[in-house]
Amino acid sequence: MDSRLLPIFLVALSFSPFVHSLVRHYKFSVISKNSTRLCSTKSFVTVNGQCPGPTLYAREDDTVLVRVTNHVKYNITIHWHGIKQLRSGWSDGPAYVTQCPIQPGQSFVYNFTTTGQRGTLLWHAHITWLRATVYGAIVILPKRGISYPFPTPDKEKTIILGEWWKSDVEAVLNEAESSGLPPNISDAHTINGHTGPVPGCTSRGYTLHVESGKTYLLRIINAALNDELFFKIAGHKLTVVEADASYVKPFETDTIFMSPGQTTNVLLSADQGVGKYLIAVTPFMDAPIGFDNVTSIATLRYKTTPPYPTTTLTTIPALNATPLTSHFIDSLRSLNSKEYPARVPLTVDHSLFFAITVGLNPCDACPTGSKLVSALNNITFVMPTTSLLEAHYYNVKGVFTDDFPAHPPIVFNYTGTQPANIQTNNGTRLYRLNFNSTVQIILQGTAMIAPENHPFHLHGYNFFVVGQGSGNFDPEKDPLGFNLVDPVERNTIGVPNGGWVAIRFRANNPGVWFLHCHLEVHTTWGLKMAFIVDNGNSPHESSFPPPNDLPKC
Repeated sequence: MDSRLLPIFLVALSFSPFVHSLVRHYKFSVISKNSTRLCSTKSFVTVNGQCPGPTLYAREDDTVLVRVTNHVKYNITIHWHGIKQLRSGWSDGPAYVTQCPIQPGQSFVYNFTTTGQRGTLLWHAHITWLRATVYGAIVILPKRGISYPFPTPDKEKTIILGEWWKSDVEAVLNEAESSGLPPNISDAHTINGHTGPVPGCTSRGYTLHVESGKTYLLRIINAALNDELFFKIAGHKLTVVEADASYVKPFETDTIFMSPGQTTNVLLSADQGVGKYLIAVTPFMDAPIGFDNVTSIATLRYKTTPPYPTTTLTTIPALNATPLTSHFIDSLRSLNSKEYPARVPLTVDHSLFFAITVGLNPCDACPTGSKLVSALNNITFVMPTTSLLEAHYYNVKGVFTDDFPAHPPIVFNYTGTQPANIQTNNGTRLYRLNFNSTVQIILQGTAMIAPENHPFHLHGYNFFVVGQGSGNFDPEKDPLGFNLVDPVERNTIGVPNGGWVAIRFRANNPGVWFLHCHLEVHTTWGLKMAFIVDNGNSPHESSFPPPNDLPKC
Protein backbone atom coordinates (compact mmCIF):
# COMPACT_ATOMS: atom_id res chain seq x y z
CA MET A 1 0.00 0.00 0.00
CA ASP A 2 1.16 3.53 -0.79
CA SER A 3 2.47 4.94 2.49
CA ARG A 4 0.58 8.17 1.78
CA LEU A 5 -2.70 6.24 1.93
CA LEU A 6 -1.95 4.52 5.24
CA PRO A 7 -3.37 7.28 7.51
CA ILE A 8 -6.55 7.39 5.41
CA PHE A 9 -6.84 3.59 5.63
CA LEU A 10 -6.42 3.64 9.41
CA VAL A 11 -9.10 6.32 9.79
CA ALA A 12 -11.44 4.33 7.59
CA LEU A 13 -10.68 1.17 9.55
CA SER A 14 -11.62 2.90 12.82
CA PHE A 15 -15.16 3.27 11.46
CA SER A 16 -15.27 -0.22 9.98
CA PRO A 17 -18.05 -2.59 11.12
CA PHE A 18 -15.30 -5.16 11.72
CA VAL A 19 -13.80 -3.07 14.56
CA HIS A 20 -15.90 -3.99 17.60
CA SER A 21 -13.80 -2.88 20.56
CA LEU A 22 -13.02 0.69 21.57
CA VAL A 23 -10.74 2.49 24.00
CA ARG A 24 -12.84 4.43 26.48
CA HIS A 25 -11.33 7.26 28.51
CA TYR A 26 -12.57 8.54 31.87
CA LYS A 27 -11.29 11.17 34.29
CA PHE A 28 -12.01 10.69 37.99
CA SER A 29 -11.16 13.65 40.24
CA VAL A 30 -11.24 12.67 43.91
CA ILE A 31 -12.47 15.79 45.71
CA SER A 32 -14.21 16.75 48.94
CA LYS A 33 -17.74 18.10 48.91
CA ASN A 34 -20.11 19.56 51.48
CA SER A 35 -23.63 18.19 51.43
CA THR A 36 -26.66 17.97 53.70
CA ARG A 37 -28.43 14.69 54.37
CA LEU A 38 -30.62 13.75 57.33
CA CYS A 39 -30.72 17.48 58.19
CA SER A 40 -26.98 17.35 58.90
CA THR A 41 -24.16 18.85 56.82
CA LYS A 42 -20.68 17.37 56.47
CA SER A 43 -17.72 17.25 54.12
CA PHE A 44 -17.00 13.91 52.48
CA VAL A 45 -14.89 12.40 49.72
CA THR A 46 -16.39 12.00 46.23
CA VAL A 47 -15.45 11.36 42.62
CA ASN A 48 -16.16 14.40 40.45
CA GLY A 49 -18.25 15.86 43.26
CA GLN A 50 -20.90 13.14 42.94
CA CYS A 51 -22.23 10.46 45.29
CA PRO A 52 -22.83 8.01 43.76
CA GLY A 53 -20.03 8.83 41.35
CA PRO A 54 -20.20 8.73 37.54
CA THR A 55 -21.30 5.54 35.80
CA LEU A 56 -18.57 3.90 33.77
CA TYR A 57 -19.95 2.63 30.42
CA ALA A 58 -18.21 0.19 28.09
CA ARG A 59 -18.95 -2.73 25.79
CA GLU A 60 -17.68 -6.26 26.04
CA ASP A 61 -14.02 -6.44 24.93
CA ASP A 62 -13.43 -2.68 25.22
CA THR A 63 -10.31 -1.21 26.82
CA VAL A 64 -10.99 1.23 29.65
CA LEU A 65 -8.56 3.92 30.79
CA VAL A 66 -9.48 5.83 33.95
CA ARG A 67 -7.19 8.62 35.12
CA VAL A 68 -7.72 9.02 38.88
CA THR A 69 -6.35 12.24 40.37
CA ASN A 70 -6.30 12.62 44.15
CA HIS A 71 -7.21 16.11 45.42
CA VAL A 72 -8.02 15.13 49.03
CA LYS A 73 -5.92 14.65 52.16
CA TYR A 74 -6.39 10.86 52.21
CA ASN A 75 -4.60 8.21 50.18
CA ILE A 76 -6.96 6.65 47.62
CA THR A 77 -7.33 3.62 45.36
CA ILE A 78 -10.23 2.51 43.17
CA HIS A 79 -11.30 -1.12 42.75
CA TRP A 80 -13.29 -2.19 39.69
CA HIS A 81 -15.36 -4.77 41.52
CA GLY A 82 -16.03 -7.82 39.34
CA ILE A 83 -13.73 -6.82 36.46
CA LYS A 84 -11.55 -9.87 35.96
CA GLN A 85 -8.41 -7.83 35.21
CA LEU A 86 -7.01 -10.49 32.88
CA ARG A 87 -3.22 -10.23 33.35
CA SER A 88 -3.73 -6.60 34.49
CA GLY A 89 -3.67 -7.01 38.26
CA TRP A 90 -1.86 -3.66 38.57
CA SER A 91 -5.22 -2.01 37.88
CA ASP A 92 -7.31 -4.07 40.32
CA GLY A 93 -7.11 -1.45 43.05
CA PRO A 94 -6.99 -2.92 46.60
CA ALA A 95 -4.45 -0.86 48.53
CA TYR A 96 -1.25 -2.70 49.47
CA VAL A 97 -2.41 -5.80 47.60
CA THR A 98 -2.00 -4.85 43.93
CA GLN A 99 -0.77 -1.28 44.29
CA CYS A 100 0.45 1.35 46.67
CA PRO A 101 -2.21 4.03 47.13
CA ILE A 102 -2.47 7.22 45.11
CA GLN A 103 -1.15 9.88 47.46
CA PRO A 104 -2.57 13.42 47.71
CA GLY A 105 -1.75 15.44 44.60
CA GLN A 106 -0.88 12.37 42.52
CA SER A 107 -2.56 10.55 39.62
CA PHE A 108 -2.70 7.00 38.29
CA VAL A 109 -4.23 5.62 35.09
CA TYR A 110 -6.14 2.36 35.59
CA ASN A 111 -5.96 0.33 32.37
CA PHE A 112 -8.06 -2.80 31.88
CA THR A 113 -10.22 -4.63 29.37
CA THR A 114 -13.77 -5.95 29.64
CA THR A 115 -12.88 -9.14 27.78
CA GLY A 116 -15.61 -11.77 27.98
CA GLN A 117 -17.74 -9.72 30.35
CA ARG A 118 -21.07 -7.97 30.05
CA GLY A 119 -23.57 -6.77 32.66
CA THR A 120 -23.63 -4.63 35.80
CA LEU A 121 -20.73 -4.25 38.22
CA LEU A 122 -19.52 -1.48 40.54
CA TRP A 123 -16.42 0.52 41.32
CA HIS A 124 -15.47 1.78 44.77
CA ALA A 125 -12.59 3.02 46.86
CA HIS A 126 -10.53 0.17 48.30
CA ILE A 127 -8.67 1.73 51.20
CA THR A 128 -9.89 2.30 54.78
CA TRP A 129 -13.65 3.12 54.71
CA LEU A 130 -13.66 5.65 51.87
CA ARG A 131 -15.98 3.49 49.80
CA ALA A 132 -18.81 4.78 52.03
CA THR A 133 -19.05 7.70 49.57
CA VAL A 134 -16.61 6.81 46.77
CA TYR A 135 -18.55 4.38 44.60
CA GLY A 136 -20.46 4.10 41.33
CA ALA A 137 -21.79 1.76 38.67
CA ILE A 138 -20.06 -0.10 35.85
CA VAL A 139 -22.31 -0.92 32.89
CA ILE A 140 -20.82 -3.28 30.30
CA LEU A 141 -23.08 -3.56 27.28
CA PRO A 142 -23.01 -6.58 24.94
CA LYS A 143 -21.00 -6.33 21.75
CA ARG A 144 -22.72 -4.40 18.98
CA GLY A 145 -25.22 -6.61 17.18
CA ILE A 146 -25.51 -9.00 20.14
CA SER A 147 -28.83 -8.84 21.96
CA TYR A 148 -29.65 -9.73 25.55
CA PRO A 149 -30.74 -13.36 26.14
CA PHE A 150 -34.06 -12.02 27.41
CA PRO A 151 -36.72 -9.63 26.01
CA THR A 152 -35.09 -6.33 25.06
CA PRO A 153 -36.16 -3.63 27.53
CA ASP A 154 -37.48 -0.27 26.43
CA LYS A 155 -35.25 1.59 28.87
CA GLU A 156 -32.58 0.94 31.49
CA LYS A 157 -32.19 2.44 34.96
CA THR A 158 -29.35 2.07 37.47
CA ILE A 159 -30.20 1.89 41.18
CA ILE A 160 -27.35 1.95 43.70
CA LEU A 161 -27.98 1.15 47.36
CA GLY A 162 -25.65 2.52 50.02
CA GLU A 163 -25.22 3.61 53.63
CA TRP A 164 -24.89 7.08 55.12
CA TRP A 165 -23.24 8.28 58.33
CA LYS A 166 -23.86 11.76 59.71
CA SER A 167 -20.36 11.58 61.16
CA ASP A 168 -17.12 11.56 59.24
CA VAL A 169 -16.68 7.89 58.30
CA GLU A 170 -12.90 7.93 58.72
CA ALA A 171 -13.43 9.24 62.26
CA VAL A 172 -15.89 6.39 62.90
CA LEU A 173 -13.24 3.91 61.76
CA ASN A 174 -10.46 5.53 63.81
CA GLU A 175 -12.60 5.51 66.95
CA ALA A 176 -13.40 1.81 66.49
CA GLU A 177 -9.76 0.89 65.92
CA SER A 178 -8.71 2.83 69.03
CA SER A 179 -11.34 1.18 71.22
CA GLY A 180 -11.07 -2.34 69.80
CA LEU A 181 -14.89 -2.43 69.66
CA PRO A 182 -17.37 -2.52 66.76
CA PRO A 183 -17.78 0.78 64.89
CA ASN A 184 -20.87 2.95 65.08
CA ILE A 185 -23.55 1.83 62.65
CA SER A 186 -24.74 4.02 59.77
CA ASP A 187 -27.63 6.44 60.24
CA ALA A 188 -29.56 5.56 57.07
CA HIS A 189 -29.59 3.55 53.90
CA THR A 190 -29.55 5.37 50.58
CA ILE A 191 -31.04 4.85 47.12
CA ASN A 192 -29.01 6.60 44.41
CA GLY A 193 -27.60 8.81 47.16
CA HIS A 194 -31.00 9.78 48.62
CA THR A 195 -31.70 8.89 52.23
CA GLY A 196 -35.49 9.18 52.09
CA PRO A 197 -37.61 10.44 54.99
CA VAL A 198 -36.59 9.48 58.53
CA PRO A 199 -38.11 10.47 61.88
CA GLY A 200 -37.41 14.14 62.55
CA CYS A 201 -36.14 14.92 59.05
CA THR A 202 -38.19 15.06 55.85
CA SER A 203 -36.69 14.22 52.48
CA ARG A 204 -38.15 13.83 49.02
CA GLY A 205 -36.04 10.74 48.41
CA TYR A 206 -35.45 9.15 45.04
CA THR A 207 -38.17 8.81 42.39
CA LEU A 208 -38.10 6.17 39.66
CA HIS A 209 -40.13 7.56 36.74
CA VAL A 210 -41.79 5.04 34.41
CA GLU A 211 -44.28 5.01 31.52
CA SER A 212 -47.24 2.65 31.31
CA GLY A 213 -46.64 -0.34 29.06
CA LYS A 214 -42.85 0.00 29.05
CA THR A 215 -40.36 -2.62 30.24
CA TYR A 216 -37.34 -1.46 32.23
CA LEU A 217 -34.04 -3.18 32.93
CA LEU A 218 -33.14 -2.19 36.50
CA ARG A 219 -29.45 -2.51 37.27
CA ILE A 220 -29.45 -2.83 41.08
CA ILE A 221 -26.20 -2.55 43.05
CA ASN A 222 -25.56 -3.03 46.76
CA ALA A 223 -22.73 -0.61 47.53
CA ALA A 224 -23.38 -0.59 51.29
CA LEU A 225 -20.42 -1.08 53.61
CA ASN A 226 -21.85 -3.50 56.15
CA ASP A 227 -25.50 -4.29 55.45
CA GLU A 228 -27.19 -6.96 53.38
CA LEU A 229 -30.35 -5.54 51.86
CA PHE A 230 -33.79 -6.40 50.50
CA PHE A 231 -35.24 -4.41 47.57
CA LYS A 232 -38.96 -4.35 46.83
CA ILE A 233 -41.41 -2.30 44.72
CA ALA A 234 -45.04 -2.23 45.81
CA GLY A 235 -47.47 -3.92 43.43
CA HIS A 236 -44.83 -5.04 40.93
CA LYS A 237 -43.11 -8.31 40.14
CA LEU A 238 -39.45 -8.38 39.15
CA THR A 239 -37.87 -10.88 36.74
CA VAL A 240 -34.25 -11.64 37.68
CA VAL A 241 -32.04 -12.04 34.58
CA GLU A 242 -28.49 -11.46 35.84
CA ALA A 243 -26.37 -11.65 38.98
CA ASP A 244 -22.86 -10.18 39.30
CA ALA A 245 -22.69 -9.57 35.53
CA SER A 246 -23.50 -13.20 34.68
CA TYR A 247 -26.78 -14.15 32.99
CA VAL A 248 -29.10 -16.42 34.96
CA LYS A 249 -32.19 -18.45 34.12
CA PRO A 250 -34.98 -15.87 34.51
CA PHE A 251 -37.30 -16.19 37.49
CA GLU A 252 -39.96 -13.95 38.96
CA THR A 253 -39.98 -12.56 42.48
CA ASP A 254 -41.28 -9.56 44.40
CA THR A 255 -38.19 -9.21 46.61
CA ILE A 256 -34.50 -8.96 45.69
CA PHE A 257 -31.80 -9.87 48.21
CA MET A 258 -28.22 -8.68 47.86
CA SER A 259 -25.07 -8.66 49.96
CA PRO A 260 -22.59 -5.77 49.79
CA GLY A 261 -20.74 -5.93 46.47
CA GLN A 262 -23.42 -7.94 44.69
CA THR A 263 -25.40 -6.74 41.67
CA THR A 264 -28.71 -7.96 40.27
CA ASN A 265 -30.39 -7.05 36.97
CA VAL A 266 -34.17 -7.37 36.83
CA LEU A 267 -36.89 -6.67 34.29
CA LEU A 268 -39.69 -4.44 35.56
CA SER A 269 -42.95 -4.22 33.60
CA ALA A 270 -44.79 -0.95 34.15
CA ASP A 271 -48.12 -2.76 33.98
CA GLN A 272 -49.98 -1.37 36.98
CA GLY A 273 -52.42 1.51 37.22
CA VAL A 274 -51.12 5.05 36.89
CA GLY A 275 -50.01 6.21 40.32
CA LYS A 276 -47.26 6.25 42.91
CA TYR A 277 -45.77 3.08 44.43
CA LEU A 278 -43.47 2.60 47.39
CA ILE A 279 -39.92 1.34 46.85
CA ALA A 280 -38.47 -0.10 50.08
CA VAL A 281 -34.88 -1.01 50.90
CA THR A 282 -34.62 -2.85 54.20
CA PRO A 283 -31.75 -4.65 55.96
CA PHE A 284 -31.37 -8.36 56.57
CA MET A 285 -29.80 -9.49 59.83
CA ASP A 286 -30.28 -12.89 61.47
CA ALA A 287 -27.64 -12.42 64.18
CA PRO A 288 -27.82 -10.62 67.55
CA ILE A 289 -25.44 -7.78 66.63
CA GLY A 290 -25.83 -4.06 66.01
CA PHE A 291 -26.84 -2.90 62.54
CA ASP A 292 -28.66 -0.07 60.80
CA ASN A 293 -32.34 -1.07 60.83
CA VAL A 294 -33.62 2.04 59.03
CA THR A 295 -35.83 1.35 56.01
CA SER A 296 -34.94 3.57 53.06
CA ILE A 297 -37.95 4.80 51.12
CA ALA A 298 -38.20 5.80 47.45
CA THR A 299 -41.09 5.87 45.02
CA LEU A 300 -41.96 4.59 41.56
CA ARG A 301 -44.14 7.11 39.75
CA TYR A 302 -45.98 6.60 36.49
CA LYS A 303 -46.02 9.33 33.87
CA THR A 304 -49.33 11.32 33.93
CA THR A 305 -49.83 10.58 37.63
CA PRO A 306 -51.79 13.55 39.07
CA PRO A 307 -50.23 15.69 41.82
CA TYR A 308 -50.29 14.47 45.43
CA PRO A 309 -51.43 10.89 44.80
CA THR A 310 -51.84 8.30 47.51
CA THR A 311 -48.79 6.01 47.64
CA THR A 312 -49.45 2.30 47.19
CA LEU A 313 -47.66 0.56 50.06
CA THR A 314 -46.13 -2.87 50.48
CA THR A 315 -45.17 -5.22 53.29
CA ILE A 316 -41.47 -5.34 54.04
CA PRO A 317 -39.53 -8.51 54.85
CA ALA A 318 -38.76 -9.33 58.44
CA LEU A 319 -35.24 -8.37 59.54
CA ASN A 320 -34.38 -12.04 60.06
CA ALA A 321 -36.22 -13.45 57.02
CA THR A 322 -33.69 -16.23 56.46
CA PRO A 323 -36.12 -18.47 54.49
CA LEU A 324 -36.69 -15.60 52.05
CA THR A 325 -32.97 -15.07 51.49
CA SER A 326 -32.38 -18.82 51.10
CA HIS A 327 -35.17 -19.14 48.54
CA PHE A 328 -33.83 -16.23 46.51
CA ILE A 329 -30.27 -17.57 46.54
CA ASP A 330 -31.43 -21.10 45.65
CA SER A 331 -33.37 -19.72 42.66
CA LEU A 332 -30.21 -18.39 40.99
CA ARG A 333 -28.95 -20.70 38.24
CA SER A 334 -26.52 -20.01 35.41
CA LEU A 335 -28.10 -19.67 32.00
CA ASN A 336 -25.77 -22.45 30.75
CA SER A 337 -26.74 -22.02 27.10
CA LYS A 338 -24.72 -22.64 23.96
CA GLU A 339 -23.78 -18.95 23.85
CA TYR A 340 -23.20 -18.66 27.60
CA PRO A 341 -22.03 -22.04 28.92
CA ALA A 342 -21.27 -22.72 32.57
CA ARG A 343 -17.71 -24.05 32.51
CA VAL A 344 -17.71 -25.58 35.98
CA PRO A 345 -14.45 -27.31 36.99
CA LEU A 346 -15.32 -30.99 37.38
CA THR A 347 -12.03 -31.95 38.98
CA VAL A 348 -10.23 -30.21 41.85
CA ASP A 349 -6.47 -29.66 42.17
CA HIS A 350 -6.62 -27.55 45.34
CA SER A 351 -9.27 -28.51 47.90
CA LEU A 352 -9.35 -25.76 50.53
CA PHE A 353 -11.38 -25.38 53.72
CA PHE A 354 -11.53 -21.89 55.27
CA ALA A 355 -13.13 -21.48 58.70
CA ILE A 356 -14.44 -17.96 59.38
CA THR A 357 -13.98 -16.82 62.97
CA VAL A 358 -14.20 -13.73 65.15
CA GLY A 359 -11.75 -13.56 68.02
CA LEU A 360 -10.18 -11.39 70.72
CA ASN A 361 -6.52 -10.42 70.63
CA PRO A 362 -4.49 -8.44 73.18
CA CYS A 363 -4.40 -4.67 72.64
CA ASP A 364 -2.38 -2.60 75.10
CA ALA A 365 -3.72 0.68 73.69
CA CYS A 366 -7.37 -0.39 73.92
CA PRO A 367 -9.41 0.51 77.04
CA THR A 368 -10.39 -3.12 77.66
CA GLY A 369 -6.93 -4.49 76.92
CA SER A 370 -8.20 -6.46 73.96
CA LYS A 371 -9.67 -5.89 70.51
CA LEU A 372 -12.06 -7.72 68.22
CA VAL A 373 -10.43 -9.42 65.26
CA SER A 374 -11.52 -11.78 62.53
CA ALA A 375 -9.69 -14.62 60.85
CA LEU A 376 -9.63 -17.33 58.20
CA ASN A 377 -8.13 -20.58 59.50
CA ASN A 378 -7.10 -18.64 62.60
CA ILE A 379 -4.97 -16.21 60.57
CA THR A 380 -5.82 -12.54 61.06
CA PHE A 381 -4.40 -11.02 57.89
CA VAL A 382 -1.92 -8.19 58.35
CA MET A 383 -1.69 -5.76 55.45
CA PRO A 384 1.87 -4.98 54.38
CA THR A 385 3.25 -1.48 53.89
CA THR A 386 4.04 -2.14 50.24
CA SER A 387 2.24 -3.87 47.39
CA LEU A 388 1.99 -7.66 47.54
CA LEU A 389 1.86 -7.82 43.74
CA GLU A 390 5.07 -5.81 43.43
CA ALA A 391 6.76 -7.99 46.04
CA HIS A 392 5.69 -11.07 44.09
CA TYR A 393 6.64 -9.65 40.67
CA TYR A 394 10.10 -8.49 41.80
CA ASN A 395 10.62 -11.43 44.18
CA VAL A 396 11.07 -9.15 47.20
CA LYS A 397 11.69 -11.17 50.34
CA GLY A 398 10.22 -10.49 53.76
CA VAL A 399 6.90 -8.99 52.63
CA PHE A 400 4.80 -12.16 52.77
CA THR A 401 5.01 -15.92 53.00
CA ASP A 402 3.15 -18.38 50.77
CA ASP A 403 2.15 -20.81 53.52
CA PHE A 404 -1.46 -19.82 54.20
CA PRO A 405 -3.05 -22.95 55.72
CA ALA A 406 -5.33 -24.96 53.43
CA HIS A 407 -7.33 -26.16 56.44
CA PRO A 408 -7.99 -24.92 60.00
CA PRO A 409 -5.11 -25.69 62.38
CA ILE A 410 -7.59 -27.16 64.87
CA VAL A 411 -10.74 -29.03 63.86
CA PHE A 412 -13.69 -28.23 66.11
CA ASN A 413 -17.49 -28.17 66.02
CA TYR A 414 -17.64 -25.05 63.88
CA THR A 415 -21.31 -24.26 64.43
CA GLY A 416 -21.57 -25.75 67.91
CA THR A 417 -19.48 -25.50 71.07
CA GLN A 418 -16.55 -23.17 70.41
CA PRO A 419 -12.95 -23.49 71.63
CA ALA A 420 -12.06 -21.79 74.91
CA ASN A 421 -9.10 -20.01 73.30
CA ILE A 422 -10.35 -17.47 70.75
CA GLN A 423 -7.07 -15.67 70.18
CA THR A 424 -5.84 -15.64 66.58
CA ASN A 425 -2.46 -15.54 64.89
CA ASN A 426 -1.38 -12.51 62.88
CA GLY A 427 0.34 -12.92 59.55
CA THR A 428 0.73 -11.83 55.93
CA ARG A 429 0.39 -15.32 54.53
CA LEU A 430 -0.71 -16.09 50.96
CA TYR A 431 -1.72 -19.31 49.21
CA ARG A 432 0.07 -20.21 45.94
CA LEU A 433 -1.74 -21.67 42.93
CA ASN A 434 -0.27 -23.07 39.74
CA PHE A 435 -1.54 -21.47 36.55
CA ASN A 436 -4.69 -23.15 35.21
CA SER A 437 -5.14 -25.31 38.31
CA THR A 438 -8.66 -25.84 39.62
CA VAL A 439 -9.69 -24.71 43.08
CA GLN A 440 -12.49 -25.59 45.46
CA ILE A 441 -13.00 -23.56 48.63
CA ILE A 442 -15.38 -24.51 51.41
CA LEU A 443 -16.15 -21.30 53.30
CA GLN A 444 -17.37 -22.44 56.70
CA GLY A 445 -19.16 -20.11 59.10
CA THR A 446 -18.63 -20.60 62.82
CA ALA A 447 -20.45 -19.71 66.03
CA MET A 448 -17.45 -17.93 67.55
CA ILE A 449 -18.58 -14.79 69.50
CA ALA A 450 -21.20 -13.62 66.96
CA PRO A 451 -22.22 -15.88 64.06
CA GLU A 452 -23.58 -14.03 61.03
CA ASN A 453 -23.75 -14.04 57.25
CA HIS A 454 -20.41 -13.19 55.59
CA PRO A 455 -20.37 -12.03 51.93
CA PHE A 456 -17.03 -13.05 50.42
CA HIS A 457 -15.57 -11.40 47.32
CA LEU A 458 -12.80 -12.88 45.17
CA HIS A 459 -10.80 -10.45 43.05
CA GLY A 460 -9.67 -11.36 39.54
CA TYR A 461 -12.20 -14.15 39.04
CA ASN A 462 -15.75 -15.28 38.86
CA PHE A 463 -16.50 -18.53 40.67
CA PHE A 464 -19.29 -21.08 40.59
CA VAL A 465 -21.35 -21.62 43.75
CA VAL A 466 -21.63 -25.41 43.57
CA GLY A 467 -23.17 -25.97 47.00
CA GLN A 468 -24.27 -24.46 50.29
CA GLY A 469 -25.93 -25.63 53.44
CA SER A 470 -26.48 -25.18 57.15
CA GLY A 471 -24.37 -26.53 59.97
CA ASN A 472 -20.95 -28.08 59.49
CA PHE A 473 -19.84 -29.10 56.01
CA ASP A 474 -19.81 -32.89 55.64
CA PRO A 475 -16.99 -33.84 53.22
CA GLU A 476 -18.55 -37.25 52.57
CA LYS A 477 -22.23 -36.42 52.09
CA ASP A 478 -22.47 -32.77 51.02
CA PRO A 479 -20.44 -33.04 47.76
CA LEU A 480 -22.97 -35.63 46.54
CA GLY A 481 -25.47 -32.78 46.26
CA PHE A 482 -23.20 -30.31 44.45
CA ASN A 483 -24.63 -28.66 41.35
CA LEU A 484 -21.98 -29.11 38.65
CA VAL A 485 -24.34 -28.38 35.75
CA ASP A 486 -25.77 -24.88 36.09
CA PRO A 487 -24.58 -23.32 39.38
CA VAL A 488 -24.74 -19.55 39.57
CA GLU A 489 -21.54 -17.74 38.58
CA ARG A 490 -20.65 -14.81 40.86
CA ASN A 491 -17.81 -12.72 42.24
CA THR A 492 -19.37 -12.26 45.71
CA ILE A 493 -21.28 -14.84 47.75
CA GLY A 494 -22.82 -14.81 51.22
CA VAL A 495 -21.76 -17.55 53.61
CA PRO A 496 -24.96 -18.23 55.58
CA ASN A 497 -25.12 -17.74 59.32
CA GLY A 498 -24.17 -21.08 60.86
CA GLY A 499 -23.56 -22.66 57.47
CA TRP A 500 -21.17 -23.11 54.57
CA VAL A 501 -20.70 -22.38 50.87
CA ALA A 502 -18.66 -24.31 48.29
CA ILE A 503 -17.15 -22.41 45.34
CA ARG A 504 -15.01 -23.51 42.40
CA PHE A 505 -12.88 -21.64 39.88
CA ARG A 506 -10.00 -22.19 37.48
CA ALA A 507 -6.84 -20.22 38.32
CA ASN A 508 -6.17 -18.97 34.78
CA ASN A 509 -5.40 -15.33 35.63
CA PRO A 510 -1.84 -14.75 36.92
CA GLY A 511 -1.21 -12.25 39.69
CA VAL A 512 -2.05 -11.65 43.34
CA TRP A 513 -5.77 -11.76 44.08
CA PHE A 514 -7.55 -10.68 47.24
CA LEU A 515 -10.25 -12.79 48.95
CA HIS A 516 -12.10 -10.98 51.73
CA CYS A 517 -15.36 -10.46 53.53
CA HIS A 518 -17.20 -7.54 51.92
CA LEU A 519 -18.55 -6.37 55.26
CA GLU A 520 -16.06 -3.56 55.72
CA VAL A 521 -15.99 -3.97 59.49
CA HIS A 522 -14.74 -7.56 59.10
CA THR A 523 -12.19 -6.66 56.43
CA THR A 524 -10.82 -4.09 58.88
CA TRP A 525 -10.61 -6.79 61.54
CA GLY A 526 -8.50 -9.04 59.28
CA LEU A 527 -11.05 -11.32 57.57
CA LYS A 528 -9.06 -11.56 54.36
CA MET A 529 -6.27 -13.38 52.55
CA ALA A 530 -4.76 -13.45 49.06
CA PHE A 531 -3.83 -15.97 46.39
CA ILE A 532 -0.70 -15.95 44.29
CA VAL A 533 -1.42 -17.36 40.83
CA ASP A 534 1.86 -18.11 39.08
CA ASN A 535 2.48 -17.32 35.41
CA GLY A 536 1.84 -20.00 32.84
CA ASN A 537 4.29 -21.20 30.21
CA SER A 538 3.62 -18.62 27.48
CA PRO A 539 3.57 -14.81 27.32
CA HIS A 540 -0.24 -14.65 27.09
CA GLU A 541 -0.38 -16.66 30.33
CA SER A 542 1.79 -14.15 32.20
CA SER A 543 1.10 -10.87 33.98
CA PHE A 544 1.78 -7.64 32.17
CA PRO A 545 4.73 -5.64 33.51
CA PRO A 546 3.87 -2.83 35.92
CA PRO A 547 2.87 0.51 34.39
CA ASN A 548 5.31 3.42 34.57
CA ASP A 549 2.96 5.54 36.68
CA LEU A 550 2.28 2.88 39.30
CA PRO A 551 2.11 4.73 42.66
CA LYS A 552 4.93 4.34 45.14
CA CYS A 553 4.52 3.65 48.84
